[in-house]
Amino acid sequence: MTSVLGIKINKINLKNLLKQIDIFVHSSKNAYIVTPNPEIILSANKDEELFYILNKADISLADGFGVIIASCLKGHRVKRITGSNLTPLILDRAEKSNWKILVVNNDKGLSDKLDIENYLNYNHPKLKHLVLDVDRESNLNKDNLEIINKFSPQIMFCTFGSPYQEKFIFFNKDKIKNLRLSLAIGGSFDFLTKKIRRAPKILQKIGLEWLFRLIKQPKRIKRIYRATFVFLSKTIKARFNHFQYRKNVACLLFREKEGSNDNSNNNQDIEILIVEREDEEGHWQIPQGGTDGESLEKAARRELEEEVNTNQFKVVKTYKNLHKYLFPSVNMDRERIKMDGFNKYYEYKGQKQGLALVKYYGDGTEIKVNFWEHRSYKWVNKNEFINSVHKVRQKSGKIYLEKLNKYLESTK
Repeated sequence: MTSVLGIKINKINLKNLLKQIDIFVHSSKNAYIVTPNPEIILSANKDEELFYILNKADISLADGFGVIIASCLKGHRVKRITGSNLTPLILDRAEKSNWKILVVNNDKGLSDKLDIENYLNYNHPKLKHLVLDVDRESNLNKDNLEIINKFSPQIMFCTFGSPYQEKFIFFNKDKIKNLRLSLAIGGSFDFLTKKIRRAPKILQKIGLEWLFRLIKQPKRIKRIYRATFVFLSKTIKARFNHFQYRKNVACLLFREKEGSNDNSNNNQDIEILIVEREDEEGHWQIPQGGTDGESLEKAARRELEEEVNTNQFKVVKTYKNLHKYLFPSVNMDRERIKMDGFNKYYEYKGQKQGLALVKYYGDGTEIKVNFWEHRSYKWVNKNEFINSVHKVRQKSGKIYLEKLNKYLESTK
């Protein structure tokens, strides 16, 4: 296994992939497969929910020549297996093995339910299948879910395109009884129904399928530019991140304990919000995130709104470059990935943290942590803060608590 811009990519060939699909179908596991291409990977680096879902997939296939090149730049050889090539192979296997197939189709896509059913009936007459046109902006409604569960499919294809298909699978697959495998395949059925013509095989093999698409659909030039030049420039740049510190802001969100006197700064009257990391049970810390070129105040606002779903606060003080630390020094991608949980910033040398002191004014009812970063949250008394955070956070915690105490003293 390797990763490209933080997205995991499985190093698996087609033969072993088909064997693993057999295993999935005959197991009790409800697995899913994603096929990230350069566009999807770039999107995931801005969409943290998509980033999380891609990296939670049971298998992640390199769909795109750019992903192959990016892997090679890191010294890894991966096989390109596209959803368009994999889909007909699974349909053949399903027909021979008497597996039931569900196609959840984009109701605004090029191929509609009738197009797909005609293709399946003609090319796979013995295949048991169900095709539904669904609004990709919504989850399964009660009626469709009832129809699906009555049919009881073992395999589901979702044709919504990214990020809709990955998110649909993640949030709906466990609602479907007896489902064993879901696949995010984008426009694969559009090729099968002849709505779109694929590039000649020679262009596919040498990685120039994008050029064929550009000639056929000039309006795709912006998408193709991102998937080629922008993507490769970012992957090359990422190779130099090992020599740099990522700029980060730690957000110390504090409040006066309910029932305390106004302007009271006693230890027992001040509480600090801490969050528990999703990838490590018991790892408590204060919210934090990259500044991404923004000021500490602006980055802190964004992080708190994204991570704990609140804007009921005021940034009262910021401090630059208070703490700096190195990421684990490991050479092998698989070890680094294991230690950092597919963090999209794991290729940096380390992090350089500033601090935002943020006073909370809400009643707490709106606070909700995002599931892809945190398990839960809690408020702790100021004098219990250091012992409440994870041991690796205690050094920086002492620095930040000192700044909070000085601020509180100055406001008496």
